[in-house]
Amino acid sequence: MVKHMIIWKIKEDCDNKKAVKENVKRELEALNGKIAGLVEMHIITDGLPSSSGDLMMDSLFENAESLKAYQKHPLHQHTANTFVRPNMCQRLSLDYEI
Repeated sequence: MVKHMIIWKIKEDCDNKKAVKENVKRELEALNGKIAGLVEMHIITDGLPSSSGDLMMDSLFENAESLKAYQKHPLHQHTANTFVRPNMCQRLSLDYEI
């Protein structure tokens, strides 16, 4: 199994960070059950004030190959290009085997 975690920072000039968080959460979590090898995905939008990021993806894949296939999958690409990338100024990721 492979954990894939991402922390994003929303662009400073964003007019409605709450809406961006809600849209990213809804659209990414909707991928659960639609992409082979994706075991589960959760988007955390309510970090503590001490957080330096605005939202986090915590996802689990069957293996590294499943993660690689997910990253190229058309459903993921559409969601990332429509709801995530246009609204973010920073992205950090960490992938590890469990």
